Amino acid sequence: MTLKWPISINDMELSQCTQAVVQGLSEIHVPLGHILVSGRWRNTDLVNKLQGTANVHFDDGLGVVDFHPSSHTGVIYVSEADIVGGSGYKRKVAKLRKANKVRGVVIAEKTATSGQYYQELQKFVMLEIGFVLLPVNSQKEAAGLLTQMVDVESKPEASPLLKKPRPVCVDVALLNSLQCIPRLGGVKAKQLLLHFGSLQAIARASLEDLSSIVGKASATNIKAFLDGS
Repeated sequence: MTLKWPISINDMELSQCTQAVVQGLSEIHVPLGHILVSGRWRNTDLVNKLQGTANVHFDDGLGVVDFHPSSHTGVIYVSEADIVGGSGYKRKVAKLRKANKVRGVVIAEKTATSGQYYQELQKFVMLEIGFVLLPVNSQKEAAGLLTQMVDVESKPEASPLLKKPRPVCVDVALLNSLQCIPRLGGVKAKQLLLHFGSLQAIARASLEDLSSIVGKASATNIKAFLDGS
């Protein structure tokens, strides 16, 4: 990478971040208040919106990751066309999961066109892979979501130097993802996550185990959705 002088601290940190991604190291570092964006997103509506609210830096070597709003979170964006197409996004998400180096988040365009295919995406991302899935209806909305992720990381209490990194936005995202199950409210969704710890664990739970947390009616509804029946 060629850097322009003078080099600021943030420039140097971003250079190290890029090198870590390219070399496949286990950790990267994105300075607080910044977001690392794949070069393929240059001049898009999403980035044009994002640049007005966050410090955006482009990199052409991020692989399958589209955005790094923090050092330990990697975001893949699935467009309306990707959802309808089917297989392409699965390869990207599976590759990020296999790398197991960052927490995976998938932002997906849920529209009138992609809606009929969305449940397949939902089951693959949330249950088979175990990533967070966040639906949006446009790139503008996605930019706002990414800005929120960056903002959360910029707060002192969210600093990875002060505690084990677990952004608040990802916890909220897990709740939102679980509430995509029809007729499952926020209170019961939170109870399930507190008890089982992950979406994958909820998917593997028996009807009896689920019933002990949310009652038989809700448990039956959850199993019917997850099993596709």
